[in-house]
Amino acid sequence: MNQQPTDLTPQPTLPSRGLARCAFVMACFITLIAMLYAEENWRGKRVWQKYRHQLEAQGKSLRWADYTPPGVPDEQNAFKAPKMQEWFVRLSNPGLKSRNSFPSPQGTNPNTNVSIQVAELSIVTQVGSNSNNLDAAVDLADPLARERAHKLIEDAIGPLADGAQTVLLFLRPFNQIKPVQIRLKAENAPSVKELTAYLGDKLPNYRARIRVESSGTNTFRVSLNSSWCTAADYLAWSGGLTPDFDLMREALNRPYARMEGDYAEPIQMPIPGFVALRQVVQILSQRAQCYLLLGKPDAALHELTLVHDLCRLLEAKPAGKPITLVAAMIDVAVAGLYTSTVSDGLRLQAWREPELAALQQQLSEVRFLPMLAKAFECERAFGCLRLETSSRGELASMLTFGPNDSSVWEKIMNPKFLLFTSVPRGWVYQNAASIAFLEQKWIDALESTNNVILPRAVDNLGRDIQTAFGHFSPYTFLAAKAVPNFYKATQTLARNQTLADQARIACALERYRLARGKYPDTLEALTPQLLEQVPHDIIGGQPMKYHQTEGHYVLYSVGWNETDDGGKAGKTNEDGDWVLNH
Repeated sequence: MNQQPTDLTPQPTLPSRGLARCAFVMACFITLIAMLYAEENWRGKRVWQKYRHQLEAQGKSLRWADYTPPGVPDEQNAFKAPKMQEWFVRLSNPGLKSRNSFPSPQGTNPNTNVSIQVAELSIVTQVGSNSNNLDAAVDLADPLARERAHKLIEDAIGPLADGAQTVLLFLRPFNQIKPVQIRLKAENAPSVKELTAYLGDKLPNYRARIRVESSGTNTFRVSLNSSWCTAADYLAWSGGLTPDFDLMREALNRPYARMEGDYAEPIQMPIPGFVALRQVVQILSQRAQCYLLLGKPDAALHELTLVHDLCRLLEAKPAGKPITLVAAMIDVAVAGLYTSTVSDGLRLQAWREPELAALQQQLSEVRFLPMLAKAFECERAFGCLRLETSSRGELASMLTFGPNDSSVWEKIMNPKFLLFTSVPRGWVYQNAASIAFLEQKWIDALESTNNVILPRAVDNLGRDIQTAFGHFSPYTFLAAKAVPNFYKATQTLARNQTLADQARIACALERYRLARGKYPDTLEALTPQLLEQVPHDIIGGQPMKYHQTEGHYVLYSVGWNETDDGGKAGKTNEDGDWVLNH
């Protein structure tokens, strides 16, 4: 019986055909993804290179090397003087020991936390004629009588200054402050809250410290609740730091301020020790206030000049490289404290002609806008370099703000980390272009050459950026995390530049008063003898507003709302005028 030959080749089954189709589909999908990545990488790099070339054609640079400081001789470098690097440099590299400390004054801190009674108020519906034991009998409905009561309270307290470290600095010792007795006539007895608001509004130098409490039927005790000390005690306590301050003065005679460190990579470069610097300028400004209270304006100027000169450490003079945004804003804050202390001396009428002339010169050197523009350029180069050169893992670590010691599993479970580690490189380039483009718009909005800010243009730009970052886009989602809050920085700068310009004008006004016994009718009377040119309002570039008020004056900027409110201050920086009253 003949048998037919058997075919031993296995026939494909249905499951194996399905696997082959899945593999084919998967291969097509992977190819498609690869093509998408290649397309996005090519497109993103092209956009980035094109925009970079456009900026370079305009004379602008994104090369980090153009923002690093040149080497300088040690003997000409302030940071190479004794103690300066130790006090005022913080190393960015977390693997290196950060040097950033400044010694505190030795001995017992003279600050005392005690409630100081400054007035005793009694409320009556009618002020009688028998007021022999009273310092004042006041009708609350009479503004002039109220002014007298406020003057009596201020006289009881005596000259004082509100220190930068939340301490009230008194001229008089505590046991010499005698509370005034005031009888208040009112149809309806005011509440504690109403009296607190009333006294606080009229005693603006320490309104937050005023405390009113009931001490009986229709009687109230008025106190200052604060940490306080006398000017003499504070100077004695902080006087032990004088040798250290003298070391700083000697160091700042050197022309350069270059921190020692590695500038090749922004993440490794040294940065100013902001905590120590803040501590130093606060102590110096409070010492200046104490000298002003004691009638020693020359000693006050000596301390304030060091505050002014310490700004060179933040401004990296004369090279001005690098100027980071954080350093620029700390400089703005330091200059704000300096200006506030100058204004304190004007309020106390403690400055004299030589000191006023020196302060005017120092204040004329306060020009924040060019420095802020440099800081924006530096931040742009820094941000673009990090995106351009960092690996996906490094980007994920930088921008997810997670702990550096996260485990592999924690990273896997973090959707942001997975997103940043898987995006096409072209998206990173597109985000770098977005950073460069948006930050250039901020730089263009600052008319640094003319020292002018146009708030409406800044507001519109801020809204445009919020809109751009308000929804997810693969071309801006990294930029949204990398671009700092330029809006807040610009507004703060405008306010503090205004304060500096107003203080400069106020010094000239005080010099005019000392020479002629009165303030001038117009600011133009100050030129050219006392001011070469009156600083204009940084908001819009128009002249600063000025008018006299019965032996005093009001000097003001139209403020962020760009509206002349007649010298009426607002509750925030965004409303009302920016006012200096003297």
